[in-house]
Amino acid sequence: MDRTITISVPAPIPHGHRVEVVERVDDSGTRSVVVLHDLETRVRYRQEATPAAGAATWTGRVIECVIAPTRGGVTTTLLIEPTGPGSAEADIALRGADAAADAARDEALRWGGADTVPEPEPPRFW
Repeated sequence: MDRTITISVPAPIPHGHRVEVVERVDDSGTRSVVVLHDLETRVRYRQEATPAAGAATWTGRVIECVIAPTRGGVTTTLLIEPTGPGSAEADIALRGADAAADAARDEALRWGGADTVPEPEPPRFW
């Protein structure tokens, strides 16, 4: 599942670049990006001086980048496809797909007759 992040710095990251995102989740469940690291160009965009303890890190590939002016300055909105070990949504989706494939296989075996024993051939007389 693609994720949209917004940071308050201009970060022109091209489509297809791999990025590493460090997010902090506060007590209310709100996520905020602390560091965005473009792994292709090795440029690091920070919103805070140091990442907070307990921050979650995940990687992904940029699908879309929009830089827009606001009253407080310039913001960058990125649509990112999570990849790698930090993409928990993909792991859940794969487990669901495996369960669906197993159920479909069992149903096909039940209705297709693949689990029946073939009839023995009659003896041949010459």
